[in-house]
Amino acid sequence: MINASAIPQKTLRVLVPAPLGDAYDYLPPEGEILQKGAFVEVPFGGRKMIGVVWGAGTGEVPEDKLKAIIRPLPLPLVPEVSRAFVDWVAGYTLTPAGAVLKMMFGSAKLIEPKKNDAFVCPAFDPDFHQPLLSDDQKKAAEVLKGKVGAQSDTLHTTLLDGVTGSGKTEVFCEAIAECLRQGKQALVLLPEIAMTAALIDRFAARFGARPIEWHSGLGERQRRLHWQAIARGEAKFILGARSALFLPYPDLGLIVVDEEHEAAYKQEEGAIYHGRDMAVARAHLGKIPVVLSSATPSLESLFNTQQGKYDHVVLRERFGYAQMPHIEVVDLRRYKLSAQEFISPPLFDGLQETLAAGRQAMLFLNRRGYAPLTLCRSCGHRLQCPQCTAWLTEHKTSSRLHCHHCGYTMRLPNTCPSCEAEGRFAACGPGVERIAEEVKKRLPEARFAVMASDTLESPEAAQALVDQMARRELDLLIGTQIMAKGYHFPRLTFVGVVDGDLGLAGGDPRAAERTFQLLQQMAGRSGRGEDAGRVLLQTTAPEHPVMKAIIKGDRDAFMQAELNERAAYRLPPYWRLASLTISGEDVNQVIKAAQHLASTAPQNENLRILGPAPAPYARLRGRYRHRVMVQAPRSVNLSAVLRRWLATVKLPRNLRLLIDVDPYSFL
Repeated sequence: MINASAIPQKTLRVLVPAPLGDAYDYLPPEGEILQKGAFVEVPFGGRKMIGVVWGAGTGEVPEDKLKAIIRPLPLPLVPEVSRAFVDWVAGYTLTPAGAVLKMMFGSAKLIEPKKNDAFVCPAFDPDFHQPLLSDDQKKAAEVLKGKVGAQSDTLHTTLLDGVTGSGKTEVFCEAIAECLRQGKQALVLLPEIAMTAALIDRFAARFGARPIEWHSGLGERQRRLHWQAIARGEAKFILGARSALFLPYPDLGLIVVDEEHEAAYKQEEGAIYHGRDMAVARAHLGKIPVVLSSATPSLESLFNTQQGKYDHVVLRERFGYAQMPHIEVVDLRRYKLSAQEFISPPLFDGLQETLAAGRQAMLFLNRRGYAPLTLCRSCGHRLQCPQCTAWLTEHKTSSRLHCHHCGYTMRLPNTCPSCEAEGRFAACGPGVERIAEEVKKRLPEARFAVMASDTLESPEAAQALVDQMARRELDLLIGTQIMAKGYHFPRLTFVGVVDGDLGLAGGDPRAAERTFQLLQQMAGRSGRGEDAGRVLLQTTAPEHPVMKAIIKGDRDAFMQAELNERAAYRLPPYWRLASLTISGEDVNQVIKAAQHLASTAPQNENLRILGPAPAPYARLRGRYRHRVMVQAPRSVNLSAVLRRWLATVKLPRNLRLLIDVDPYSFL
């Protein structure tokens, strides 16, 4: 195991996958000289753990007090760029380096070979099936292919910005093909596991084999075999969720972040990071290209193209003969619907006409379950989660009330816990189950299915619905935002949005951007085949800038107006944000600690400290939450400022401090 990168020092630093900020010194095994990046088994806190040799020992602890490494493991070395990435992510997000390392391999059972392990990596043929590309697609593909393998220290990032149905996947597949020709590894990231089944089939048709998967839906043995194949460099094409970014690729040549605008790329617990941003950082460290693909790019990515930090490749037309759908607004203020009706006459007529013509339709409402609120008609009592500041959502499929934040469930009580009235509970507002109930009542002959995250158990279940649509066994899909995840339904010509205003409520500064992106993505499911598409958008605020932009199809003007507003309020992408949330079971203790935290903030004229204040969900999973927000110009190294500040703050052990650099959610 000795070579130029071996460490001849008497002690070694070993980083273990635990929430620890630094590596620990160990004695090397007798007679062994180990390399940086070697996997080793070490004694740690009375047990054995798998760690990685991070470098030479610090010498701060006398050798006679050090424990020895138990043994090296027969595993590939963690590449230098992967170790640098762990350190970079830890420093940027203020996450202990050991917690970041844990995302690389988790535990020994996921990586250490077993006797009966056998896995033959598929061979990918970059020329297995050459798709027919339009002239615009060919030009875009040439730009991306030219970046693969190029020795450049700048512009590693390219925003592939194409309208829905423009063939972005076919374009970035050409970059993947070039990466495979050069013998390098290509990684495609997806925001949702539910998308994997659909894309795997497309990739298999293009390259003659299924890509290697990496996501939480895999079994333990699959994960172990896939991890080993990736770490050895045998797996050349990998498709995964955001965690796939942290695997120890020995020869990564390309990263593609599909649907880069998706909020699902943000990890909100444990090591808090944004997968898209970390992909850009990983590409920069490895000096490889990264492609961010979207029909509705994030404001951050569009801003970076304006600043010259990202290249910008645009596909303005749909592929082939398909045209963008015609979008109309239905002003709900003009119609008096009954308490049990949520589909307006124009929307119902459009749906009925579409099904009568033998075409397919989609009804979209971004709300799971049957009803978001259940209240007593006698006293007005609302059924709330006992652990969270949230109403319980009724789900008729399970005959229970659910909290979508902590998982608490209960049956609908017979009597009101407040006034003890019997049988007086009423469901308020619609979820997708209630829309399905209305459709069944008003269109009893329609063949429909509900598509939501809680009705789909796996990527295969999502693909089964897509296949049913393709075989024309379904007339209608009713569902949430999961329907917008890049699915292609050639016979789908009509999309009805039940509540276009749903995402605009609250104080989230990204509300308008997210709502526009979601509505644009949903509209993009319509008219992707030969038949023209139509979208009806129900709203009570047709004058809202989001609605106007959707109708006019003027995305660029809308996004520029959003950027101008962000600049005026010192919000991203012009300024940086960090969220510091203190939580605990004693609300008074939490408030006192949050006030102390704010009082110790650096007196820096470049910083703005907002709060402390209760978080929008002031109680979550039984813990009270108070938050301090920090604003800083982009010129400030916010992570370094936070690190120095928080090093002076000591909190009681029963309180938690959640640090979110560049927060994406404000709940």
